[in-house]
Order: sequence, then structure tokens, then C-alpha cells
Amino acid sequence: MSEEIADRLDPALRHLAAARTDLSAEALPAVRAFLDQRRADGATRIDTTGVTVEDAVAGGDVPVRIYRGGTAGAVLYCHSGAFVLGNLDTDHLQCVELARRAGVIVVSVDYRLAPEHAYPAGLDDALAVLHWTAQHAGTWGIAADRLAVAGSSAGGALAARLAQCAADGAAPQIRFQLLHQPVLDDGLTPSKQEFHDTPGFDGPAAELMWRHYLAGAEPAAGAVPARAADLSGLAPAFISCSELDPLRDEAVDYALRLMWAGVPTDLHVFAGTCHGFDSLVPDWEISTQLFELQGTAVRRALALS
Repeated sequence: MSEEIADRLDPALRHLAAARTDLSAEALPAVRAFLDQRRADGATRIDTTGVTVEDAVAGGDVPVRIYRGGTAGAVLYCHSGAFVLGNLDTDHLQCVELARRAGVIVVSVDYRLAPEHAYPAGLDDALAVLHWTAQHAGTWGIAADRLAVAGSSAGGALAARLAQCAADGAAPQIRFQLLHQPVLDDGLTPSKQEFHDTPGFDGPAAELMWRHYLAGAEPAAGAVPARAADLSGLAPAFISCSELDPLRDEAVDYALRLMWAGVPTDLHVFAGTCHGFDSLVPDWEISTQLFELQGTAVRRALALS
């Protein structure tokens, strides 16, 4: 990392300057094993006060984890992991925080991963669970029109696409979409060019991520959220991203396009942060600020008459 970019990192994150994500095919098994073990260990230490947590199977055979923090609504959540990493432990903390702060039920999806299961497998799993969530909302004491989708990083791509499907009538109607540091565009952006060796995630990792997800082929219709020609009619959005992240520009661009299409949109760019800061330093005041903003946004959106 250049000295200039390192200096732009918040002091609370500078100890992460050398951290990299290797998504090469030969490294994936070891990276998966390491991250899965680290997140599993971390999940056992998370305070779940006020939230009940249970694992289940939904939408036929898709593993899910259900977080019950209240009945203000139901939120389908897709975890981070560049389409190739992660499981139900990956964003366990984020789901607990969202369920508790928004007073909702969060259904986290253990969608299939690339490259073994390229597009559209992960999206198909998320879509099946969204239908399942809509069907079960009433049994949880939740009105059928109090649904939202959320996702982080690659999970943000799935959540964004679910929102597009809902607007097209191909998925249950939703009230809100919450996208954190979302993967949205397979094209080259200035931030992908600039941040080629940033901690957490970098430009080369973004390129490999799309190659794995699309199986090296040209993207099919619906694979890349930013390629949607018309964003009018989508659910209101909350989009957050990091300043020093190769995915920054596509988050900002997508938020602008939503606003230009008349979609109510909150956009937050966290200065001095890198991709995944809320997972890397979850107790940091900026991470806590993010969790509170997200919880408030979802709670308000689902409470609207």
C-alpha cells in the first residue's frame, strides 16, 4: 500500500495495512478454512442479549439462521464473502445488531458459493428464502408488507438484485433495501484502479471475485445489479461504503442512480475506513455508529404506514 493511502486510513485501522484477501483458486480452500474457523470462534463470544437465535432450513433446503429481535418486520440478510467465502457465522454480529436495534426478525441465508456454484445459484437460494420469509411472516406476528432485504459486500449484490426482482414482480414486495459496501458493478471504476492493495479487499480481489461468480463468462441478465437499465420503482435504500475501498465508486454511483430514478436513498461514505471495517474492528465507535444508523433506517422504514 502506498504511504499516501496508508496515511488516509484512520489510526484505528492502520494496524490492518498489510492485510490482504487472496481469492486465487489455489488459495481458496485455505482461506475458507481460516476465515470459517475465525468467525465460528468469534460467534461464540457475541452478546445476543435481547435476541433469540436459531438455525433452520428454508426455501426447500437452504440453511438459514433466524434472529428474533422483535416483530416490527422481517429482514432477509445475505452475508459478505466475495461470492466465494462465508457462511452463517460470517456476519453473525451484524445480524444480532440489526435484529436488536431495529426490533425485527432477521433471516440470514447460507447461500451456495462460487466457483463450485456460480451465478445464479446463490441468488436462487436468496430468492427462495425471501419467498419462504414472506410466507412465514404471518406466523411470526409480522404483517406481510413489512419485509426488507439487506446484505454486505457480495451479499449486497444479492440483496440489490432481490430488490430489483421485487420491483419487477418476480419476488415478494419489499419495503426497504439495506446495502453495506455492496458489490454492484463488474466494470472497472476509478476506485478499483486506485485501491489495488488496500486492506480487507482490493482491486485484484474484486476482479477475481467476478471471475469466480460468473464462471469466466460474460454476465447473464440479472447477474450484475448495476447493469439494470431502469431503477425506478425500487424500494427505498440505505447504502453505506468505505472511502478506501475498491467498491466505493459503484456504491456511490448506484445510490445516485437510485436518487435520479426517484427512489428515496440514504448514502453514507465513512471517511478513513477500509472494506469490512465493521467486521475487522467491531467495537470501534465508527462500527457502532454504522450499526445504529442501519438499525434506525430499517426500523423507520418498516414502521411507515
